[in-house]
Amino acid sequence: MSGRPDGALDEFGEIGRLFLPLTRGAPGALGLLDDAALVASRSGHELVITKDAIVEGVHFLSSEDPALVGRRLAQVNLSDLAAKGAEPFAVFLAIAWPPAYGAVERKAFARGLGEDLREAGVSLLGGDTVGTPGPLTASLTAMGWVPEGGMVRRAGARPGDRLMVSGHIGDAWLGLAAARGGLADPDGSLTRRYRNPRARLDLAAVVRAHASAAADVSDGLIADAGHLATAGGVGLRIDLDHLPISSAARAWLNAQPAEAAARIALASGGDDYEIVATAPVALPGFTVIGEVVAGEGVSVFVGGARVDPGSGGWSHQ
Repeated sequence: MSGRPDGALDEFGEIGRLFLPLTRGAPGALGLLDDAALVASRSGHELVITKDAIVEGVHFLSSEDPALVGRRLAQVNLSDLAAKGAEPFAVFLAIAWPPAYGAVERKAFARGLGEDLREAGVSLLGGDTVGTPGPLTASLTAMGWVPEGGMVRRAGARPGDRLMVSGHIGDAWLGLAAARGGLADPDGSLTRRYRNPRARLDLAAVVRAHASAAADVSDGLIADAGHLATAGGVGLRIDLDHLPISSAARAWLNAQPAEAAARIALASGGDDYEIVATAPVALPGFTVIGEVVAGEGVSVFVGGARVDPGSGGWSHQ
């Protein structure tokens, strides 16, 4: 894990203090003293590799607790592995520290990142640290094992499969509004869903064993379901009357003047980090919200009527 000193702290001393403990003693990390890591092969398995970055003011609020920023970075990457049915193994970190992140903030970031990686049984194998005028930008390259041929791709859905999603949808979108002071959140449950997402690693084995296609819900349920349709060359029918929502989201929904528009908003908001999947039968931990059909594109229904979902989620362009 190497790079140029940032001028405020000795980089290599910082790496030793903050990030060496995150290796969890993994031999391939080489004590974070080399310019590369060493990954041994695992018989009968393939390595799934993914990468997600987060940027201050874009993916999290500028006022966010640095420990929660570290946790978010871990979880958004672990979420991709969960949707592939992979067993998390290791990560590489790249981070650009702005001036506002001094020793205290950096230590908190490393603590939050480390706690969530340890919980998932993941070791840090290397990476890079640099300084930047801002904003904070951090990225993980995450790796996980699957049995040979066992990765669940976005492609694979077939007409007749059921479309389903895990957990609750829309809480994180409402939580962002609450964190910005635009929505009441008496018990803080919505804000927590936005500020501290949790990857569905508990469902990875179910996905790997039974799903025909899957993706994590980061950009919005409708948009991410649409990726399954595009990759598989099939159509999807989504019934938002069956959208799984929490009691807090239902209270918000009941107060809205236009139910169809409100349901579309919940299904388009993103940051849920649940899993949308297709399979011939309903899977435990999932709610069936539609079906795979012949053709192409996504058709969205509320109250039996087809509705226009707009973009259906976040666009990266």
